[in-house]
Amino acid sequence: MEPKDIKEIKAIIDLMEKHDLAVFEIEREGFRLKLQKGPSVQSPAAALPAASGPAEAASTAPEIAPPVPKPIESVPLKEIVSPMVGTLYDSASPDSSPFVDVGKSVTEDTVVCIIEAMKVMNEIKAETSGVIAEVVAENGKPVQFGQVLFRVR
Repeated sequence: MEPKDIKEIKAIIDLMEKHDLAVFEIEREGFRLKLQKGPSVQSPAAALPAASGPAEAASTAPEIAPPVPKPIESVPLKEIVSPMVGTLYDSASPDSSPFVDVGKSVTEDTVVCIIEAMKVMNEIKAETSGVIAEVVAENGKPVQFGQVLFRVR
């Protein structure tokens, strides 16, 4: 883009502001420029490579915004949080498989991990029913009181 083109674009932006236009669009010889202001666009944007020459007049009809899609309704996830500070272990021993994994069903009494605190191994139970949707905490890493360990659907 040449400095001359940038000056023309700035002049168009000034005209848009002066005449309170929301959209300005021009297309010519492989060059397309669309300037739009509004809540969804933070600043005017240019598209495609610039061509030299003065700007030509274009339609100033406002563009109809597409409808905003409705959010997908989903079941809120329940969180299993750490009841203490310590080191999390996801299995009873390094050679064992994890207590739970994504997709495994749990009940209130299902042991989901062990947290070592002051040389004491504390079994942590799910205290909720559902299916493990996400494993948040990492095996062998420290956890804080109230930190999310797992999310259950």
